[in-house]
Amino acid sequence: MMKTPLAMLTAALFMAFTFQASAQTLPNVALKDIEGNTVNTASLVGDEGPAVFCFWATWCSPCKRELNNYAELYEDWVDETGVRIVAVSIDDQRSVNRVAPYVNSVGWDYDILLDPNRDFARALNVQNVPHTFVVDSEGNVVWSHNNYADGDEYELYEELLKLAE
Repeated sequence: MMKTPLAMLTAALFMAFTFQASAQTLPNVALKDIEGNTVNTASLVGDEGPAVFCFWATWCSPCKRELNNYAELYEDWVDETGVRIVAVSIDDQRSVNRVAPYVNSVGWDYDILLDPNRDFARALNVQNVPHTFVVDSEGNVVWSHNNYADGDEYELYEELLKLAE
């Protein structure tokens, strides 16, 4: 009798470890940018420094506040860490046409990708936005943060500095 629960526990632990290990690498998903060009997500990770993937939507006030606050610091972050920020919109077909006008109005210098079917979001297990991931130059997800409160950008900056060392 003891073998069955132990076997089940062993199998559950193995599956959890396997899932976690596979969730630590950035998935390669083909998305469109706001100009309509196809971009493979894995191509956005390189030797220059870490990449930050911020999942957001035009209807999400905390998302826009987060990315607007990052915009004020982005140039310094690039100089200090080589970071590349990628803002991934999960706006669906009903609201995706609002992404480019919003981005143009605020002047973000980030790469902007569109994930209207949430393929990339699902691959990273994004449940709600904002959700931010830091990916090292090898493509490993090394930090994840869900939601946003003013000041969270300094926690992100600390993570970027660790990768720049």
